[in-house]
Amino acid sequence: MKIFLDTADFDLINERVQTGLIDGVTTNPSLILKSGGDPIETIKKISGEFPYFESISAEVVADNAPEMMEQAQAFKDLKNVTIKVPLTTEGLKACKMLASDGFTVNVTLCFSVAQAVLAAKADATYISPFVGRVDDNSFDGVGLVGDISSLYKEHLSRTQVLAASLRNVADVAKCFSVGADVVTMPPSIFDKMYNHILTDKGLELFQNDWNSINTK
Repeated sequence: MKIFLDTADFDLINERVQTGLIDGVTTNPSLILKSGGDPIETIKKISGEFPYFESISAEVVADNAPEMMEQAQAFKDLKNVTIKVPLTTEGLKACKMLASDGFTVNVTLCFSVAQAVLAAKADATYISPFVGRVDDNSFDGVGLVGDISSLYKEHLSRTQVLAASLRNVADVAKCFSVGADVVTMPPSIFDKMYNHILTDKGLELFQNDWNSINTK
């Protein structure tokens, strides 16, 4: 089970990395814009500061595969940077070419099992089904993650299922339960994974007992 943070904010990443529980980062143009950084320099900074991350997804934005390939060259020498491409005809063409050129690739915006089949055929390192957005359209996002995971397992696919667009802690646990290899989430969701009312009550009880012992 691997946890990625879905953010381009260096400070937010750095704070959570101190836990020793973070395996990587996913970004997109919107997140980089929100962080106020330059797209290429932001990825380079994250890669340089956290070389032990398994993957740092850097999304290319272009209309065709050759242009996606060209944009990816900016990250050629960054070994832990994964190129993020859309699940489109041109995106999958780029995925196939990037994989053959030694890049790891995250195919994003997946909304069906059929699309996931194509991504695996294109040698994607990761497939990113969007759980929250599927739920928004009255389908079962966690169920989609489970269906893709089961299919990949049955056919011994090397493509990892990276559950994305998660909006609550419950879906994090459910995605791992149905077979996701990786779950990416905003730092705010990661922080909430620690929380449980019974943990809080237990700590309060222990503290009260400790205090009573030390006041005797």
